[in-house]
Amino acid sequence: MTEPRNEPQRQISPERKFLYYLGMGMVAIGFIAFISTFFGIAGDSGSFERARDRSQSLFARAVIGMLLIMAGGIVMRVGFAGKAGSGLVLDPEKARKDVEPWARMAGGITSDMLSEVEPVQRVVEHITNDKGETKPVVKVRCLKCHALNDETAKFCNQCGAPL
Repeated sequence: MTEPRNEPQRQISPERKFLYYLGMGMVAIGFIAFISTFFGIAGDSGSFERARDRSQSLFARAVIGMLLIMAGGIVMRVGFAGKAGSGLVLDPEKARKDVEPWARMAGGITSDMLSEVEPVQRVVEHITNDKGETKPVVKVRCLKCHALNDETAKFCNQCGAPL
């Protein structure tokens, strides 16, 4: 009996998307609450007692804003990388699975970049035949200096001796 093969995770789950956008909203609300304290201080006028009471509420708003920004950042990170990928659960196998879509994306980006580099294209064309099948790379060792040369070379690339 064969074990079921795990399909690669290509999409982010809706729960993780929700957590990411919830964290983003928390960060935005916290930023607005924090910044609004500066506008409240600038517009503060009136008696001393009124200004003192207002400054305490402005300080509380600033603290709540900073706490929302920090908590939102944590929630965003969990949504982005999953529980294990963000370090909340210490399990390397689950972490690998949580960050698999991002690793797969990075590998695709690297593959796309390499496919545009001319020397890499020449090597790939040299190794594959017209059907896309890989063919073996054969090298010939020089009897004089023991350097490896292409199979079609008539002289050693290293010392110039006939092959």
